[in-house]
Amino acid sequence: MPIRALLAGCLLLLCWSQSAPLLAAEWKSNLPQARLLGQGSFSWFGLPIYSANLWAASGEDVFARPFALELTYQRQISRERLVQTSLEEIRRMQGAAVDESRMQRWAQEMHQAFVDVQAGRQITGVYLPGQGARFYVDGELRHSVADEPFARAFFAIWLGPQTRSPELRLALLGQDQ
Repeated sequence: MPIRALLAGCLLLLCWSQSAPLLAAEWKSNLPQARLLGQGSFSWFGLPIYSANLWAASGEDVFARPFALELTYQRQISRERLVQTSLEEIRRMQGAAVDESRMQRWAQEMHQAFVDVQAGRQITGVYLPGQGARFYVDGELRHSVADEPFARAFFAIWLGPQTRSPELRLALLGQDQ
């Protein structure tokens, strides 16, 4: 009996290991022409927070075509902190252009899209022009947001000209040479 249990466990592990690359590639079906455009990392007061990859067909007018922003976290951060920091950045960049009721709706969407993260966890956001965004956690679809203004405001945190980290923006866009 222990041999059967061991074999069953090995078979399960083998099946899981074969499906993991498929899960990681699920978001790529939205971006068949995508290539790694750029990569970089973000630190806060010397503490590494995440590494980032931008997958897109082209770096020209990035918001004109679908792209994926892949963040791999280097430390533990709560979902609440991710949502609040995102909202603060959107407010800082958008100013009075976004009313409070819209910000509350966007906060609800982010609560559904995000999870508590720890080192190694990956959240990938896929921007779909004219549609909105899809969010994947460790390769699995977690939440879709059918709100183009939200998607544009959210991804501008990294890719907009008013980003807090212009060096990371240039690296992601492949313009850091």
